[in-house]
Amino acid sequence: MRQPAPLKGISHPFLSIVVPVYNGGEAFQACLSAITRSHFQNWELIVVDDGSSDRSAQIASEFGATVLSTHQPQSGPGFARNVGAQVAKGQYLCFIDADCEVSSQTLNRLAEVLRKNLTLDAVFGSYDDAPKATNFVAQYKNLLHHYTHQTGCEDASTFWAGCGAVKRSTFLALGGFDTQRYPRPSIEDIDLGYRIKQASGKILLAKQVQVKHHKAWKLNSLIKTDLFDRGIPWTQLLLDSRSGMANDLNLQVSSRLSVVAVYLLLLLGLSSFYSPQAVWGLLLVAIALLILNQDVYRFFRQKRDLSFTLKAILMHWLYYIYSGLAFLIGNYLHWQEQLGKDRAVTKTLFDH
Repeated sequence: MRQPAPLKGISHPFLSIVVPVYNGGEAFQACLSAITRSHFQNWELIVVDDGSSDRSAQIASEFGATVLSTHQPQSGPGFARNVGAQVAKGQYLCFIDADCEVSSQTLNRLAEVLRKNLTLDAVFGSYDDAPKATNFVAQYKNLLHHYTHQTGCEDASTFWAGCGAVKRSTFLALGGFDTQRYPRPSIEDIDLGYRIKQASGKILLAKQVQVKHHKAWKLNSLIKTDLFDRGIPWTQLLLDSRSGMANDLNLQVSSRLSVVAVYLLLLLGLSSFYSPQAVWGLLLVAIALLILNQDVYRFFRQKRDLSFTLKAILMHWLYYIYSGLAFLIGNYLHWQEQLGKDRAVTKTLFDH
């Protein structure tokens, strides 16, 4: 395959595109190929290899990227992005995940938003509605992400590093991604968004900026990631930041009510074995869940067939079940940590 020649002659690019990669495979090659085909060309490409055992670093070199390496294999994407940011020359750092494929217009649209809104500190987009992986779980997860971002508040309170840009000066001033707290792929991008907002920065959710996701999610990996790498640490971050539950993205009031409803559904389902009257309550709660989430279920039906939609509804209710579990565990861990800190302070006072 003929590879594009390295881009040269841009000493101070508008965008420094930073792509962290670990054994990127075909998706990574598609990612780099799409970037080099972009209509917008005022950028430099920095790939940070996180100890890959495949040809990721060599492929990046063939695409003309500046290739860096983390000092320790599998240091995590947050650490890799920080490494790339240290050598970047662009006015904005543009983070693209190695399994995401930009369209020919993605970078154009991103740059246009940034140039029209000079007070913005960060911008991020979403997955498109045509994910590469064809299995049901991957289609469901990516479509749900697309819907969530497409219906979210444009004046955002968080950040997404799958396809997002941050002023390099803002990023460096805040110390980049917090790799001490998030040493593995987690919510390091959400945490960065919260810190930008706490510093009175502005973040825009640009719905026209979209990428195609290649990840073929499986059910067990999806639940594990949503529970341990997203839900629990996000709950802890919300409690630690004392920023309250913003009615944005996955934290909308309807989502919180749905978590309560789905647990009530489980309780009534168990009760129906002993009390037939509980079936009526079961039906009422199920109807309430359908009404609370009617927009997203209508979206699924518009994008896919009825069979997909019915399975997606069940998957969505399962999501609410483990989201509620993540909230409980996150609260428990937060208050255990606070109790430990209080005990340490008390011990120090008595020692003195």
